[in-house]
Amino acid sequence: MSVVEVVQLLVSPVHRYMGRPSEGPSAATGEELVRSVEVRRNLGIVGDRYYARPAHRDAAITLMSAENLPLDINPQTDLGLTRRNILLRGVDIDAHVGSTISLDTGAGPVLLAVHRPARPCAWMDAIVGPGAQRALRGKGGVRCTPLTDGVLTVGMAEFAVVEEERSPS
Repeated sequence: MSVVEVVQLLVSPVHRYMGRPSEGPSAATGEELVRSVEVRRNLGIVGDRYYARPAHRDAAITLMSAENLPLDINPQTDLGLTRRNILLRGVDIDAHVGSTISLDTGAGPVLLAVHRPARPCAWMDAIVGPGAQRALRGKGGVRCTPLTDGVLTVGMAEFAVVEEERSPS
């Protein structure tokens, strides 16, 4: 078990990056960066655009490492721009594809099955800045399924790998 920091949490009820990047993002429908989130087993983050969507069950929550933000391209880069749900500092989350992890911010552990990389799209060049999509290749975060209910908050957290990388079926 190691100590990490939950830097930011994002809950967005709408897809903001739809269509062509040249057309710009959709408007936010309210405050998206929050202090805590409610996680539901197999469904995702309550209130998020991927919550309970069958097509996104294995990708309901996205995590990203703060160390991988392309701050050299845009020092203001955060979850509001990358559109991931959970920004962690102190762990290379991209190295845990295929594993089950535990994240506990004080209200009990939330287990997440880390399924696949969250690949950066062309929107990153339009929103973050030219070269951001390339800079995030291989370190754009991971897509997960929550295996337990729980609450996550901004602040220090205990991080653990519960099950090492599973062999492909």
